[in-house]
Amino acid sequence: MYKNFEYYAPTKVVFGKGTEEQAGTLVKEQKCSKVLIHYGGKSAVNSGLIGRITKSLDEAGISYVTLGGVVPNPHLSLVYEGIELCRREQVDFILAVGGGSVIDSAKAIGYGMANEGDVWDFFVRKREAAACLPIGVVLTIAAAGSEMSNGCVITNEKEGLKRAYDTDLCRPKFAVMNPELTMTLPAYQTASGAVDILMHTMERYFNQSDNMEITDSISEALMRTVMKYALVLVKEPDNYEARAEIMWAGSLAHNGLTGCGTEGGDWASHNMEHELGGMFDVAHGAGLAAIWGSWARYVNHAAKHRFVSFAVNVLGVLPGASEEETINKGIEAMESFYKSIHMPTSLTELGISPTEEQIAWMAESCEQATGGANGCVVPLKKEDMIRIYEMAK
Repeated sequence: MYKNFEYYAPTKVVFGKGTEEQAGTLVKEQKCSKVLIHYGGKSAVNSGLIGRITKSLDEAGISYVTLGGVVPNPHLSLVYEGIELCRREQVDFILAVGGGSVIDSAKAIGYGMANEGDVWDFFVRKREAAACLPIGVVLTIAAAGSEMSNGCVITNEKEGLKRAYDTDLCRPKFAVMNPELTMTLPAYQTASGAVDILMHTMERYFNQSDNMEITDSISEALMRTVMKYALVLVKEPDNYEARAEIMWAGSLAHNGLTGCGTEGGDWASHNMEHELGGMFDVAHGAGLAAIWGSWARYVNHAAKHRFVSFAVNVLGVLPGASEEETINKGIEAMESFYKSIHMPTSLTELGISPTEEQIAWMAESCEQATGGANGCVVPLKKEDMIRIYEMAK
């Protein structure tokens, strides 16, 4: 029985070379009076990107203020700073220039501007947001898909908590995507982004639904494409075709398309990685690669048909003598791919060694964050998550 679903992807996409120069025109279409340009480190300035964007805004007659400093696993403290700045300067539009961390920080600022009280309340489920300041994006990293998604993930660095808040209120009005802007990324960041894109698709692919064939076919093609071009970028980081394919895949992987008819997917790996990110500040994609194999080995018995399809249709595994053999070959093939793009497949390779106490704390925190059992392939309780973290060592 196919499941009912809703699909909503309102973001206008402007894709291709030099498209960042259209930022002023796109912002002006939003009929705003003052913009916050939100970005990460000095590279956005030193590369001339911020200069091209401000020139475009000047030409469009749009006033702006700037706030840099966003880091991976974006900090709540900078969100608070951004809210204060926007209120003081009477900002009514936020332009995020960067990747998922910058976009998520902009979304959180947007929530804080449009609602009274502490914005962190939304991320710990104390209350729901009623609105969000409009957001635009100039994308520089293909990874999180936040440029078209309803997702927002923020780290409360004081408490060591990384939490997500998802509503359609924060979907960006437009996303400018120039693949050339991703060419200077470090190889590790490029590979980590590719894993994040894959996992956004895999989280939806692994479920207990009777998926629509068209949704599965889109997901499988997307994953094969990302794997193909991630390998190209290991040797050719300035390959425009590869950058373009992966950048567009990043948006399609997380704008809801691959979730149509899947009842939302599993997301246990993501939730467990959020605990790693909150405690150890690891790169999100790398953390996902480190934990996925252990999750897959722990839960595959409950969705054998999905794991067999993944092995055969995505990884090209020849069916074995049994479903179990095919599944194991598929998991091993996925981990081999991670290694081929220099991603970790264990917590040790990730560079961390959590203690038993830390593992127990992360499992309990994850259970609390999700309000109980975690995931749909196998609903994971605290004890299950402890075992998976231990297996991932």
